[in-house]
Amino acid sequence: MPHKGTCLCGQTTIEPNSTHTEQHNVIVPKKDIVIHGPVKEYTNKAASGNPVTRVFCSNCGSAISHLTIPFGDAQAIQTGNFADFAELPVTTEYFVKDRWSGLQAIPAAAQVHAMPS
Repeated sequence: MPHKGTCLCGQTTIEPNSTHTEQHNVIVPKKDIVIHGPVKEYTNKAASGNPVTRVFCSNCGSAISHLTIPFGDAQAIQTGNFADFAELPVTTEYFVKDRWSGLQAIPAAAQVHAMPS
């Protein structure tokens, strides 16, 4: 069954037409994502030098998704908006070089220093 997520205030929903059995960098074709509700976008430069556009609820500020040139016609969805993702195993951690020192690595998850190009 496809997932359905919501922002903190509930005004913005995101529905990727896909299912996932693990948590990692969930990238879905743009054509397969439906976002309802008030959103805004903010574009800045990523560590790679590419622009990254962040989509967020314009009411509560919850991150919804982000797009960047390396993703092509797809976008990454923020899995924290999906209650059912809490039940899925985290299989890969990205940007571990920036991990806060108070957080331990997730056992059995692959550790990626930065986002692959």
